[in-house]
Amino acid sequence: MDDKENIIMDKLTKICTCKSISKYKIKQAIEKGYDNIETIRKKTGAGSGYCNGKNCTEPIQNLIDDFWENK
Repeated sequence: MDDKENIIMDKLTKICTCKSISKYKIKQAIEKGYDNIETIRKKTGAGSGYCNGKNCTEPIQNLIDDFWENK
């Protein structure tokens, strides 16, 4: 997959389904320096829905970990 396709898929993939926050938005926050669950929650709203992050905390942490591993 090329970069454009990855961006499109990231925009379509919802990490936080409660608040409909995309993978793209989470990745953008991480790249801007929001590097933990709490700061990403404050920046994007992910993890603050009715499940209180039960469904998206782990995927968000995985994105943070992947970012730092590949940096």
